[in-house]
Amino acid sequence: MNKPGTTARVTTERRGINAILEHPELKPFVITVAIFLGAYFLPFSNPRVGSAILEGFYMLQEYAREHVLFCLIPAFFIAGAIGNFISQGTVLRYLGAEAPRWLVYSVGSVSGAILAVCSCTILPLFAGIYRRGAGIGPATAFLYSGPAINVLAIILTGRILGWQLGLARAVGAVLFSVVIGLVMAALYGDEDANRTSGSGHEAFEAGEGRSGGQNLVFFVTLVLILIFAAWGKPSQHVGFWNAVFAAKWYLTAGLLVSLAYMLKQWFDKEERREWMAATWGFAKQILPLLFGGVLIAGILMGRPETDAGLIPSKYVAGLVGGNSLKANLVASVIGAFMYLATLTEVPILQGLLGSGMGQGPALALLLAGPALSLPSMLVIRGVLGTRKTVTYVSLVVLMATLTGMIYGSLVV
Repeated sequence: MNKPGTTARVTTERRGINAILEHPELKPFVITVAIFLGAYFLPFSNPRVGSAILEGFYMLQEYAREHVLFCLIPAFFIAGAIGNFISQGTVLRYLGAEAPRWLVYSVGSVSGAILAVCSCTILPLFAGIYRRGAGIGPATAFLYSGPAINVLAIILTGRILGWQLGLARAVGAVLFSVVIGLVMAALYGDEDANRTSGSGHEAFEAGEGRSGGQNLVFFVTLVLILIFAAWGKPSQHVGFWNAVFAAKWYLTAGLLVSLAYMLKQWFDKEERREWMAATWGFAKQILPLLFGGVLIAGILMGRPETDAGLIPSKYVAGLVGGNSLKANLVASVIGAFMYLATLTEVPILQGLLGSGMGQGPALALLLAGPALSLPSMLVIRGVLGTRKTVTYVSLVVLMATLTGMIYGSLVV
């Protein structure tokens, strides 16, 4: 039994430790020390280290050129619009913790699948609906489904890697989004309930001289701009997808003209200003974390088409052969931390399968990779906090590992 003096001393020590950990200058101090130690000890003269650092900047440049202008910026504008023009009552009705489960998880899964964006582009949209009142379960279902349930990627997976793997990816991704959402709600739903207080009634908040229906058209236009501007060229000849790709800039230009008309005619100056402020708020929070994460991922793994990162690809291929627990776990973890732009996972896996990767680990990487990356983890932590982010990432890795093992045992 502890003496009163001992208990008081322990309590005082804990308070002192907490005060140190919560000190506002601790984070800048740790970052400064880490940069100093890296500059002091990293062997820059080693060719592998030098090429890996350069590879990180190449990957950052590639990311900036291919994803920021046509993926992230439209997503930021949508997130800002969600915060200003969609009522909290609507979010609570369709994605709130008190809404029927069949409804919230259907909406969370389907709405993410319709967007078909990468793990980084989904982040502003996730942050927007979560802060507007979506329950943590439906919000994380949406977070997973957006990049994972990509219709074009699933079709290409079936055409290039085999219909069995394509079907398993489609079924696994849909089930994952629902199961992950349910588990997150079961673990953190009560804790998250206070955040969703308040309600509204109109589906889309009407502004002065603007109806809810006009706001709906406005949101559909924003989403279509994101979809067409980010539409990638299919690696195989698929008639419809190639036709859309050929017309993407004409469609995008027409939608931008329509958007300009709506903004001038339907929105007043103050509403436009608030929308810009909200959009910049999301960009300011998310972009630095994404850029830092992409740079680190590039240094560690290199770009998908190169072998210039600190971790050679031959080691990766050697670890994911067969269908063991280790092989599936390694594939899931690598997929979770590696940055995979939309559709790049298919040719990457094609090469890994040719190098001896097992079918089970291939599915594990397909289920974990597109939905997660080191950059996205950093941003998710800024929205959900460390504990919830670790839980979410662990669920994705665990479920991908087990699903890969099951699939691998069935196709042998």
